[in-house]
Amino acid sequence: MAGKPRTMSLTRRDMLMVACVGSAALASAFPSPGSARARDDTAQDDTMDFIERFIGQTPTLSDRLHLVMPAVFPTGYTVPMDLDIDSPMTADDHVRRIRVFAPKNPLIEVASFNFVPERSIARVSTRIRLAEPQYVAAVAEMSDGMLLMAKTFVDVATNGCI
Repeated sequence: MAGKPRTMSLTRRDMLMVACVGSAALASAFPSPGSARARDDTAQDDTMDFIERFIGQTPTLSDRLHLVMPAVFPTGYTVPMDLDIDSPMTADDHVRRIRVFAPKNPLIEVASFNFVPERSIARVSTRIRLAEPQYVAAVAEMSDGMLLMAKTFVDVATNGCI
């Protein structure tokens, strides 16, 4: 028997051991939820600072402006986006325009929508491109000059910008 080559066979126990060791190594490769939450807060602050520098004014986070996007989307090429703002759209109280920003895209301002009082509804549904996982921010300019802002984090798996 010394001349015969020895073959290796894996048992179920061997496979379970490899799976356990592999999952432990994988878990240690990713940061804990606490550190992800701290990084998330920093990214939110960075987005707010960036918008302030880009526009030149400080927008106010508002519940009147609704930015709806999926939290996770498989491709950055066509990410759905819905915008809606609570406004009577009268001559005295209306939305002038809404601008959408993606700070990590090559072109930062990804969309701009203008509205006419008493002739339009302040609602938009479209798709945008995203370069990578990031915060997307919408800023609405009201007729009185006030800036309202909403933002949401979108995790895309592939780059939609070239």
